[in-house]
Amino acid sequence: MNFRQLDLNLLRVLAAIHATRSVTAAGRRLALSQSATSNALARLRGFFGDQLFVRSPGGLEPTRRCEELAPAVVQHLRQLEALVTGESRFDLATTDMHWKLSLSDLGEMLFLPRLAAALRAEAPRARLSNISVAAADVAAALETREIDCAVGILQPRHRGVRAEPLFREQYVALASPQWRPPAGRPGRALTQAQLADAALVVASPTATFHTGVEQMLTRARLAHRIVLRARHFGALPELARATDLVAIVPEMYARDLGERYQLRTWRLADAPHYDVRLVWHASTERDPAHQWMRALLHRLFGRAVAVSPPSPPRPSSPPPGRRGEP
Repeated sequence: MNFRQLDLNLLRVLAAIHATRSVTAAGRRLALSQSATSNALARLRGFFGDQLFVRSPGGLEPTRRCEELAPAVVQHLRQLEALVTGESRFDLATTDMHWKLSLSDLGEMLFLPRLAAALRAEAPRARLSNISVAAADVAAALETREIDCAVGILQPRHRGVRAEPLFREQYVALASPQWRPPAGRPGRALTQAQLADAALVVASPTATFHTGVEQMLTRARLAHRIVLRARHFGALPELARATDLVAIVPEMYARDLGERYQLRTWRLADAPHYDVRLVWHASTERDPAHQWMRALLHRLFGRAVAVSPPSPPRPSSPPPGRRGEP
């Protein structure tokens, strides 16, 4: 038996006869004449060396060999049809899908707990991995399917890469409750002059989408006030709590920390806003599993991004950077 000699169209006839128990009914289902269907059955019998179906009072009954073949043939034909038509079946309760995301270290801290809880509740057999990919390599990783999607301060311009905003974010200052600005009156926001007298700490992860904090401080001529650079955001809350250092972090992270560490958040005067985007490849646009994951990320973390009228450009303030946290 040589599989290459089998006309795969004959398998559709096998499945139809198995379902209808009739050559005539199978022909109608496949839009074939009775003679064409009978000829196809004869070719199937010759290829497999088995009658496949025998006559009985109730119609055609499958042989043991046919019962071995037919269920698998039907299953694979359905899978092939779903693949070709783009209507692949996706069942949350049974899927063992392995999603591969790329989040920064801060994104992992902020997003993974809620994402994991949702997956365990809604898709308990699914798996999830966070893959470390540098911002410059995200588009290539998406194209090669190393990752399925990425979340961060990303604005890819590569062909075939899709992006949409999840929420708008800005940087804030985080300090111990006892800390006060060295100069000027304390208010809800710290001015550039007050930051110029403060000792700052920032996180500088190695493989991440994060460069926005230092870019912002450089534009504000405050980079020289950075006295400590940590490798991970996880060190910042204890540094702010136990010292006079002021941590510059995304607002979402500050809100999360403020509730757990009793830290004080200060807004930054004239701090730029930036969009945190969900990025994926066009090849997964219509895949039901990927559609569900993107919808879940929007449901858990998406916030409406208001479109503000453009502000008049200021010579001393270049456009904000395109990468950062989370």
